[in-house]
Amino acid sequence: MARVTSTAHNPAELLHRLRARVPAADSPITHVEQIPARTGKTAPWPSWASPEVITALAAHGIAQPWQHQATAASLAAAGTHVVVATGTASGKSLAYQLPVLSTLLGDPRATALYLSPTKALAADQLRAVTKLGLDGVRPATYDGDTSREEREWIRQHSRLVLTNPDMLHHGMLPGHARWGTFLRRLRYVVIDECHAYRGVFGSHVSHVLRRLRRLAARYGGSPTFVLASATSGDPADAASRLIGLPVTAVTEDASPRGATTFALWEPPLLPPEEPDLPPVRRSALSETSDLLTDAVVAGTRTLAFIRSRRGAEVVATMTRRSLDEVVPGLGDRVAAYRAGYLKEDRRHIERSLLSGELLALASTNALELGVDLVGLDAVLICGYPGTRASLWQQAGRAGRDGGEALAVLIARDDPLDTYLVHHPSALFGRPVEMTVLDPANPYVLGPQLCCAASEAPLTSSDLQLFGEAALPAVEGLTASGALRKRPSGWYWTHPGRPDVDLRGAGGAPVSVVESSTGRLLGTIDQTSSHVMLHTGAVYLHQGVTYVVDNLDLDDAIALVHHEEPDWSTHARDVTDVSVLGIRSHVDAGPVGLFLGDVEVTSQVVSYQRRRIATGEVIDTRPLDLPVRELRTVAVWFTVSPQALDRAGVEPPDVPGALHAAEHAAIGLLPLMATCDRWDIGGLSTANHMDTEAPTVFVYDGHPGGAGFAERAYAVAEAWLSATMEAIGACACEAGCPACVQSPKCGNGNNPLHKPGAVQVLRTVLAALATA
Repeated sequence: MARVTSTAHNPAELLHRLRARVPAADSPITHVEQIPARTGKTAPWPSWASPEVITALAAHGIAQPWQHQATAASLAAAGTHVVVATGTASGKSLAYQLPVLSTLLGDPRATALYLSPTKALAADQLRAVTKLGLDGVRPATYDGDTSREEREWIRQHSRLVLTNPDMLHHGMLPGHARWGTFLRRLRYVVIDECHAYRGVFGSHVSHVLRRLRRLAARYGGSPTFVLASATSGDPADAASRLIGLPVTAVTEDASPRGATTFALWEPPLLPPEEPDLPPVRRSALSETSDLLTDAVVAGTRTLAFIRSRRGAEVVATMTRRSLDEVVPGLGDRVAAYRAGYLKEDRRHIERSLLSGELLALASTNALELGVDLVGLDAVLICGYPGTRASLWQQAGRAGRDGGEALAVLIARDDPLDTYLVHHPSALFGRPVEMTVLDPANPYVLGPQLCCAASEAPLTSSDLQLFGEAALPAVEGLTASGALRKRPSGWYWTHPGRPDVDLRGAGGAPVSVVESSTGRLLGTIDQTSSHVMLHTGAVYLHQGVTYVVDNLDLDDAIALVHHEEPDWSTHARDVTDVSVLGIRSHVDAGPVGLFLGDVEVTSQVVSYQRRRIATGEVIDTRPLDLPVRELRTVAVWFTVSPQALDRAGVEPPDVPGALHAAEHAAIGLLPLMATCDRWDIGGLSTANHMDTEAPTVFVYDGHPGGAGFAERAYAVAEAWLSATMEAIGACACEAGCPACVQSPKCGNGNNPLHKPGAVQVLRTVLAALATA
């Protein structure tokens, strides 16, 4: 293994090294926030806690619990549903381990269920509980990687089952008869990282938990729910909506914390390739790769969070290449980590990081949640992750052993990122967002009621669990023939189980298979497959480049071959929006603001090949992929042509002005709602057929909506004001990725009119202010 020749575990020293890469006058650091260290406050062990558990925890260095741990644990032990919402590395695990393990040791018949949003987190919790060496608990993970033989043993013998909502939904609840004894004795349900359950996924999980409560009650069980969350806006309300029961929140963080240095970093502008072209900002991926290289050379254990799977692969590959140039073999100490890897690959990477064999990872947010990565010194965040909650979760991965930490947010060339690195007050000293989910979403509620009915006939009393919208939904399902009403309840009418995807991926994941060997490389969800796995697409896996030979959507398989092209691929699509109904609107004279239901049709129609070195477009190739339809919720505004004319927006410039305003508004919405720009979509047109006016739509990218459009409508003036300010503050002349260009534009960012976008937004805001 290659050795690192220097060490820089002190975050301040590493930041100094990074600053030294460029002259002070050209420093990419726009702001440094010093977050002071915090001392901890302990509490005595609760009298009800098992002496055996206390002894086991003490043997692992835990002499006393922190105050928030003891408070939350005692509430749970008393049967109160509780959510502990404190910072990263604050020891939330102990808050549920103490009551759960004490109960399991005190009652040899009791059982408990642990749910996490990722397999990695469940595996991490299994390691933590197993290390305590408590006889009789018999913890086990039960997920898609569990063999058939293990599953049978777990059903019969495990008393602490660690799983995820997907397995609970697909495996445990439909087979509840085999879990009857476990459910009858179920005392606790632990829901870890519950802030991850937002949008459509969170709405689905809320009903999965109601189905769990319903079936447990049928067998005589009545579990107490213990939830753990990152700091969030109103965690008690969010947790209550998630489980459908009143929840008490514990939010006072009493754990100690080392000092954190948090830097905001804007990549530098590069000189134009030709005199007449504007300067281009260096990519965040390249900048992150260089910083990660410097950190590894300095001996700093570092985790780089990258927004996309492809980006994580690119950063890992570039970093390995740079390190091998410095010290041959040093690149072996860097790896990529993302969803879609096979189980064996994931486990190997996790073990290598924990053991120190790996010094750095380039990861998607798959490692954002609670996995205990003790010993990390620094975190690089390549692009704002979409919410302040995620930002602090990712930053909190560093310094988890109580030492000092460094976090660096590297801005992408994106309106929101640019805004944030120049407005640090939007990040620091502000509360994190509320978790948005909507259990009444008809596209979620109906399918979930069908799942419940397939597990056991639905009764009138059952419907109370699923909310006020449940009865009308059941009546609609009965009229459509999905359910049949009998004196004893509503029955599922079909022989198989309902096919319901919790994560809204739109069907089975697409398998990526190497043509020459038949080797399975990984998987991609159906929604992303049109963009990432279309015929001719470049696909990256663990630093190796492949080109897609064929995408077969019917069989959910993409065949690829190894190739090292000097070009990348970028899919292009066409989109149309139809208004189905208006829920609410504001009449502001020449301007209208609306919230309503829409149908979005989209189709990936072609892709561009671009030179990797220069970004030059080589050619555009057609694709023949099916049209996709989405019924969802949108917020939109209209502006009369006369108002645009008075604002100085000439008719030829209207399409570009609206298009630029749409892009920037999508980019800034994550500042106001718990989403990122990939959760939402948009459309602008100079004369929409339904509104008969120039219109800008922003819609939720999930069936039935995910609550983001509603939030945008509620805070429209603040949202559009921030959008206008971000565009106006950008120094470019015609529009750039930092203000009005979008990385996911299906029209290749054409047309765009930056000055017109400012005038459009100024007109809208002036009208709304007087409405």
